Amino acid sequence: MGFIKAFSGALGGTFADQWKDFYTPRNDVEGTAALYQAVLQSQNNGRGENTKGNQNIITNGSKIVVPDGMALITVQDGAITGCVAEPGGFTYTSDDPNSKSVFAGDGLFGQTLKSSWEKVKFGGQPGAQQLAFYVNLKEIPNNKFGTQSEIYWDDAFFGTQVGAVTRGTYTLKIVDPLLFVKNFVPATYLQADAPVFDFADMENDAASQLFNEVVGSLSAAFSNYTNDPSKGNRMSKIQGDQIGFAQSLSAAVEDGYQWKSSRGLEIVKVAILAIEYDEDTKELMKDVKKADALSGARGNAFMQQAAARGMQGAGENGGGANMAFMGMGMNAAGNMMGAMQQPENGSTYQPGFAGAAQGAQPAAEQPAQGAQPAAEDPTAKLLEAKKLLDAGAISQEDYDKIKAQTLGL
Repeated sequence: MGFIKAFSGALGGTFADQWKDFYTPRNDVEGTAALYQAVLQSQNNGRGENTKGNQNIITNGSKIVVPDGMALITVQDGAITGCVAEPGGFTYTSDDPNSKSVFAGDGLFGQTLKSSWEKVKFGGQPGAQQLAFYVNLKEIPNNKFGTQSEIYWDDAFFGTQVGAVTRGTYTLKIVDPLLFVKNFVPATYLQADAPVFDFADMENDAASQLFNEVVGSLSAAFSNYTNDPSKGNRMSKIQGDQIGFAQSLSAAVEDGYQWKSSRGLEIVKVAILAIEYDEDTKELMKDVKKADALSGARGNAFMQQAAARGMQGAGENGGGANMAFMGMGMNAAGNMMGAMQQPENGSTYQPGFAGAAQGAQPAAEQPAQGAQPAAEDPTAKLLEAKKLLDAGAISQEDYDKIKAQTLGL
């Protein structure tokens, strides 16, 4: 006894068209509604088995339609007596006073419901009040969350605690309507002419509780996400990763509040609309950006640009020991170090300093091809080496070697 399947597929086939009266979902509910009472489409007008018409009694032979993406649960005095979680048309029979049944199909979802059914089915005597309710099994959108002050979490990428104010929305799905109705929906929504159980209704204390639990889980969710190596440990990816962050948030609420295992609820997608970091985190992010800019090939290019700017500034401002060093460029330091590594075989050291870059000397000062270069003033060489020493480009030991070579000591 209980439900008998009349046809498969919601409101399909000739048989469905012949039904003159049947229970159907309401047509005035929002997409955020999770549970609401089934309504009788019309009176029987003397046809079929459903001729009693008693108020709040699902009489023998009643026809009930279950649309795709919905489940139907029958309730007697607040206790569950039947469940249908597959689309189609069904006939309700109640000849057995202890009748109860579950239609859930043969898929994974059906097996889950059948397992839950054994825990929640009702064995009392029917007769007082029998009602039917539809449960929304689709993704329920526009569930909002937000923090009024900073939340903090340990961030693996930064290697320290970071904080932010955030807000966004998430989609929710009822994955087990039996657990949802039995363990979470308040009794006031399981009575005759009960209001719609809507997650967007802030007057709904149960929905408000979910809001508070999500906010209370955000810190753990951010920590789950940024400490997951597969996510790259980057906060910057969260706003574009609706499913990845939803998995982190779903795991956090399951750990803290057992949404799925005790209430039949699961978070599917999350859209973070805004993240405002605290001042300490903003400064930390600036430092990380600078470090990123100075790493790898990008860092080499940055240093070359800095050296070029230093050479230009030295030419414009005319000097000082440090600016003179920048004006010499890296080639000058390279020439100096190369000279120190030459074997002491009597060759003459050619530092080149200010004109070290190829082509930097005026053409008039360059020696003719094949001619011996003019001897340089030892004093000038030592002064240039002293500038490099003062600028920190060479060590005291290097300077002493140059001095000894220049003076022939």
